[in-house]
Amino acid sequence: MTTLLDQLRGVVGAAHVLTHEDPATDLSAWELDWRKRAHGRALAVVRPGNTGEVAAVVKACAAANVSIVPQGGNTGLVVGSVPDDSGTQVVLSLGRMNTVRALDAANLTITVDAGCVLQNLQQVAQQAGFLFPLSLAAEGSCTIGGNLATNAGGTQVLRYGNTRDLCLGLEVVTPQGEIWHGLSGLRKDNTGYDLRDLYIGSEGTLGVITAATLKLYPQPAARLTAWASVPTLEAAVALLGLAHQRLGAGLTGFEVMGGFALSLVSKHFPAMRVPFVNTASDAAEEDISGSSYGVLLENSDSESEEHARTQFEGLLETAFEQGLVLDAVVAESIAQARQLWHIRESIPLAQAQEGLNIKHDISLPVSSIPAFCTETDALLQRELPGVRLVNFGHLGDGNLHYNVQAPATGPYADDAPGFLRDQEKRINTLVFNSVARYQGSISAEHGVGSLKARQLPSYKDAVALDLMRAIKRALDPHNLLNPGRVILP
Repeated sequence: MTTLLDQLRGVVGAAHVLTHEDPATDLSAWELDWRKRAHGRALAVVRPGNTGEVAAVVKACAAANVSIVPQGGNTGLVVGSVPDDSGTQVVLSLGRMNTVRALDAANLTITVDAGCVLQNLQQVAQQAGFLFPLSLAAEGSCTIGGNLATNAGGTQVLRYGNTRDLCLGLEVVTPQGEIWHGLSGLRKDNTGYDLRDLYIGSEGTLGVITAATLKLYPQPAARLTAWASVPTLEAAVALLGLAHQRLGAGLTGFEVMGGFALSLVSKHFPAMRVPFVNTASDAAEEDISGSSYGVLLENSDSESEEHARTQFEGLLETAFEQGLVLDAVVAESIAQARQLWHIRESIPLAQAQEGLNIKHDISLPVSSIPAFCTETDALLQRELPGVRLVNFGHLGDGNLHYNVQAPATGPYADDAPGFLRDQEKRINTLVFNSVARYQGSISAEHGVGSLKARQLPSYKDAVALDLMRAIKRALDPHNLLNPGRVILP
């Protein structure tokens, strides 16, 4: 191993090969996953500065038969980017590779290194007068390479698609240390298999994404945000249909938030004012945790703010008349819009403050979501009375974060870790079986990682699994890239 470490130091420089040999070196930022559920131990954390160095590191590790765990911002939620506890794996951290290589205004593209932080990319695009629409809660720390490796979604999927839809070309280092130069800015290139789509969403198991060419869009002339209170999920789905009719392509965001999810924001962040809720009341949590839902809509208009506001107000007026909306407000400023979005983005933080919970990132046909929730809510209450459901997500594209919090009373009231330990497998099975009955997916945007790898065969088509294993064997025959993630042998 000493020989390999010396080789790696020769490639990236001694300062960029971090090991436990130095007691003062803390590797927890690379070894501990985002949700603090898994803490591995790496042989080394290697931080290359360019694609050539990545290729040399991968080639050296392949020759030594040492497995590699590629890592971007380490913000994943399925334990897919941290090492195991063997002390034999190399973490390949791409954080130093954060350059914006090129911006082609006429072609509406931007080419960036994989370690570029999403928020930085958004800012560069904005300064040049363009929009890069990928937006998610971790955008201040997640990286483009990780976004691509997991095919991240976020709040703008309804209009612009997942990260896959925003990518035109990739640069990838293969498990053998070769470089595929695929940074094309072409929107049409019908010359064989689409290798780009093969690597996107593969979670670092087939190759290491080192750079990408991405789509840019013109900045909208106006972007308005509205918050609506709706009585039921059925009403939320009907409102979504009406918004599609009235706003067309201008509908760029449609989020739904359950009552209990919003009650947690009010409880843990009392300075925030959740619309239509008296947060000062002692009964605030009870008031908001019933059957009503909050809906957050965004309308991006290419004409003017006046036109966008007229569209929004007409939509909401019709929704009131049809009984779909109980109350609504349209943000009067960018600051107000940001406040509304901040409430939505604070739900994961609020549920973390409440205690560890069992997370589900699921997707369903939008039309099936009300029936799924009614059935699964009742099933969980029957099997585990008192469990609390933190249900929120991207209703516009059928993606729910259907999370289960321990009961507020009983043996798990002050023992959230015990709740996960004792009940996670059982609850996952109940929820995933229900998802399967409604022809949904057990992973919408977070990926499979190691957290769901053993469950995937129960919910994925057997032929699809065989094809995936064949691809893995063909590209990475020695199983050196992110082993134990996504697809098991």
